[in-house]
Amino acid sequence: MAYIINDDCISCGACEAECPTSAISEGDGKYEINPDVCTECGSCADVCPVGAPQPE
Repeated sequence: MAYIINDDCISCGACEAECPTSAISEGDGKYEINPDVCTECGSCADVCPVGAPQPE
């Protein structure tokens, strides 16, 4: 299962910079993860200051 970004996202961009597959992009009010590109590596969750990226 791909990661998702929950509503705790503060749009800091830390996750986007860390994603090795460029699966994360800025969405409307929060960042979003493309599930077709996400490899479930967890890099985004490791750098998020509020824990917004979670396994789906």
